[in-house]
Amino acid sequence: MNIFKFENDEDFVQTGANLVASLLQSNPKAVLGLATGSTPIGVYERLVQMYRKGLVSFAKASSYNLDEYVGLSADHPKSYRSFMNKHLFDHIDIDLSRTHVPDGNAKDLTAECLAYDQRLENEGPVDLQILGIGSNGHIGFNEPDASLTSGTHVVDLLPETREANARFFPSVTDVPMQAITMGVGSILKAQQILLLVRGAEKAEAIRKAVKGPITTQCPASLLQSHPNVMVLLDEGAGQWLK
Repeated sequence: MNIFKFENDEDFVQTGANLVASLLQSNPKAVLGLATGSTPIGVYERLVQMYRKGLVSFAKASSYNLDEYVGLSADHPKSYRSFMNKHLFDHIDIDLSRTHVPDGNAKDLTAECLAYDQRLENEGPVDLQILGIGSNGHIGFNEPDASLTSGTHVVDLLPETREANARFFPSVTDVPMQAITMGVGSILKAQQILLLVRGAEKAEAIRKAVKGPITTQCPASLLQSHPNVMVLLDEGAGQWLK
């Protein structure tokens, strides 16, 4: 892992955006793996600015999102499809038909998971996968467990995950109980991984992920087995790391 700690948000955001932009400049048809949550918003906003200045184009690129809540339609304001439209897709030249988010409202969730994996297999591998990390070490919505599922699957969200995501909803009771998520095996197939981590509340999780043993009890620790991971940390997240 290549680990970088930043003293200011400007450098954190610009470094993440530069990595994505450099990939698209060298490979306009790149497949991007995208994440939601508050941490990547700054990177997406900077990419929008770079697009408007003519520094990067998404016209030939495609994207696959990590996850989606079960039970929310694509046009639900709290869905991850809506999140991506709001923070990135609506402001760049990407072809929306080549942007993929799991259908959390599918009638047959098992079939949706299999179809998502098949699309990834046909179009992939993902060239650059953006990740965040949960305070319990989850990546995507792969929660700590005795074992982890390799492919896309439905997961029951742990109480701490729903509590952490309650800030995006009227209350914690409004946070869905389940989500569809890419499995760790799918994530690890990416050519390169960009892990973005901000906030002191993530410090222990990222310490375990990069310095602790590889264990399914900290799903992010499996990233240690990947040959090309870049970790960007702010001061709070990186306080336990040199």
